[in-house]
Amino acid sequence: MCRHLAWIGTPRTLAGLTLERPYSLLRQSWSPRRMRHGTVNADGFGVGWYAPALRAAPARFRRAVPMWTDASYASIAGAVASGCVLAAVRSATVGMPIEESATAPFTDGHRLLSHNGRVDPVAVRRMLRDRPDAPVPDSTCDSALLAALVWEHAGKRPLAEAVAEVVLSLDAAGSGERARLNLLVVDGTQIVATAWRDSLSYRREKDGVLVASEPDDDEPGWVDVPDHHLLVADTHQVTLRNMIS
Repeated sequence: MCRHLAWIGTPRTLAGLTLERPYSLLRQSWSPRRMRHGTVNADGFGVGWYAPALRAAPARFRRAVPMWTDASYASIAGAVASGCVLAAVRSATVGMPIEESATAPFTDGHRLLSHNGRVDPVAVRRMLRDRPDAPVPDSTCDSALLAALVWEHAGKRPLAEAVAEVVLSLDAAGSGERARLNLLVVDGTQIVATAWRDSLSYRREKDGVLVASEPDDDEPGWVDVPDHHLLVADTHQVTLRNMIS
């Protein structure tokens, strides 16, 4: 149910992060190695990045087509570099719309979010009704509703605390089927991620940190994040916390 990655560190091109690695997101769009639910990610893709010298808000490129079909993205990806990037390829939950507005990354104008998994949209709408200050979701899809809930929480508390609170609340709400809530959220200075019933890995490199649904190569240094853990990373360190202990 989707593959995604986030980078924080020395600026890298979008092509270097999403297209050129041996098992890049491009390859994961048709041949993921660790995806537990579904087989391909052909329902859209998106990339978000920060260019603080130009503007405060992140930029996004999103399409509701398979990544391998989009020549426009391939033509610009090598010409755009950023020190904070979030990218995803999508396998839509059954019944969810396939449209650009339903494709990650989602944004509140400051942060970017991607969701790998599924959650009962009725449960999220119920929580949003109880929080009248929440922004209007981009789409009716489960991930867009989830993003709006995170934005509302993040406006009132630190980002890592907000993400953990939303995940724990939605899991506790229940919906007949256990929610899968692997989130990636960035704000230009840090990555906040959850491993919640799907795969997540990270690697510290000499110039930054890469967090991803699955390794994009077979080189050493990748660390698998245990299930039910919260990850927080900046350019200097990675911390993990058990969310249910």
